Amino acid sequence: MRPKIAFDQSGSGTPIIIVVGAFNTRSTGAPLAAALSAHHTAITYDRRGRGESGDSVPYAIEREIEDLDGLIQHVGGSAGVLGFSSGAALAFAAAAHGLAISRLALFDLPLHLVPPQNPIDHAAALDALVRAGRRGDAVEYFQREIVGIPEPVIVKMRTAPFRPALEAIAHTLVYDATLIGDGHVPLDRARSIRIPTLAIAAGAAPPFMRETAEALARAMPHGRTLVLEGATHDLVPEVLTPPLLRFFGP
Repeated sequence: MRPKIAFDQSGSGTPIIIVVGAFNTRSTGAPLAAALSAHHTAITYDRRGRGESGDSVPYAIEREIEDLDGLIQHVGGSAGVLGFSSGAALAFAAAAHGLAISRLALFDLPLHLVPPQNPIDHAAALDALVRAGRRGDAVEYFQREIVGIPEPVIVKMRTAPFRPALEAIAHTLVYDATLIGDGHVPLDRARSIRIPTLAIAAGAAPPFMRETAEALARAMPHGRTLVLEGATHDLVPEVLTPPLLRFFGP
């Protein structure tokens, strides 16, 4: 039985669904959704296992694609999709799967052009930590090994007020790690995505994200790149709303 997926919907017009990344719930995309809702029907949702959404086991990327498809059907059978970070990996997978996505925006897709020589099964490592009840360790593993946050910063964040919220959804880090896989962007799949696609990279994000965005745009039949110079790896409405409205339409 498919779990209930909690979402917020605002505005009117052609729909845009925001797919958030690791450590995020639908509240992360709410400010951007509010800005987009002046011209569009904007939806932000809790991916399975987070916030007010349900879950089912075992996890599979296909189930998350079905969740997104359910939202697309809810808004009429077709929608624009904005994926952020590992949510961009999910949006990319959904587009390659053939979901009725009218336009696709990928912001800071966390995949590299060069595959690792000795890939690590991060999903298995995270799953072991969560099953052992070591949610805090799972949070820090993801921050250190996948995001690349420096150790002194990780130590400081242990006492941050948002730390309990991160631990509460630590089990979903397994899902994000599964989506990222070996960290290599599948350009062969990109070539099969024939919808208009905007590959966005934040200028202040790790440089590989810009390289990936540019490579994706070259590989996709209808892809183009946008580098937001000075922007950080965050969903900032003031930064993202103008280019997204130009891409998705008024």
